Amino acid sequence: MTTASDSCLSKDQPVLLALRALKLGDLLVAVPALRGLHRAFPGHRILYAAPAWIGEAVELVGGIHHLPTPGLDDPLAVPRGTVDIAVNLHGNGPESRLRIEELQANRVIAHESPGIDGPAWITGIPERERWTRLLGWHGIDADPLDYRLNRPAVPSPRPGATVIHVGAAYGSRLWPVERFADVAVHLAAAGHQVVLTGGTSERVRAEETAALAKLKGANLDDGLLAGRQGLAEFAATIGGARLVVSADTGAAHLASAYGRPSVVLFGPAPAEEWGPPPGPHVVLTAVELRRGDVFSADPDPALLAVSVGDVVDAVERLGC
Repeated sequence: MTTASDSCLSKDQPVLLALRALKLGDLLVAVPALRGLHRAFPGHRILYAAPAWIGEAVELVGGIHHLPTPGLDDPLAVPRGTVDIAVNLHGNGPESRLRIEELQANRVIAHESPGIDGPAWITGIPERERWTRLLGWHGIDADPLDYRLNRPAVPSPRPGATVIHVGAAYGSRLWPVERFADVAVHLAAAGHQVVLTGGTSERVRAEETAALAKLKGANLDDGLLAGRQGLAEFAATIGGARLVVSADTGAAHLASAYGRPSVVLFGPAPAEEWGPPPGPHVVLTAVELRRGDVFSADPDPALLAVSVGDVVDAVERLGC
């Protein structure tokens, strides 16, 4: 088994490991809990176990170190018995519980499970509150509204631009490119500097969106940022945006983290659990149509029920 480097572990400093081997949005809703842990254990080196690609975003939390962890298939890359406090921020399933148990930590902070004292897992609450509630049960103060990120060291390449994030991790959250293009056309006509963002795998969707918008008179070629940005630059783009339009993805959570006005399109995931905190954010969905299959290849009916007009109206309500 590969073990953590000396940059992660120190013989002179106790280690607190927080497991959450998930995606960007999952990190961002866990920020309040991570901040609570950092305040409660100032003498510990706090490791956040998550996929390698998310490292630049972990740096933006402040005071947290990244332990690259691809998932839950293998034991965590730290020697057994070297972690003082293990925190399960991943979930409460058998896989994450096993990875935590293998650490043989002196203290475990987790939800209730066989052999572990903790709060019962409940559904229907905001994710930020889920993890601060967990810490509170264990006597650790954490504020669910302490979710803001530090600014990246790199500047925004398009300060003041309107970001349309065309991608999502799963097909269930992919709003049609034709609708994104129509929104882009409308906003460009209203004076917005529109840029299209997404990961490398979403570059084609961004190109299709730009091409459709160009047919209707909005040339977005200069704003095709999808697949061309590292995570820090992407965060800087969101942090300096005039407005963000996105499905329920990391882009939407970044808009919350930087207090940028956003219109968030929800499909399979419940907005009451994953939606933005109070602020200049509008959630659009059709709860009564939600199928709820996050891993589906097809867009959720609750997402498809959101029209271009709905998005345009939401932008107007935000005063953007």
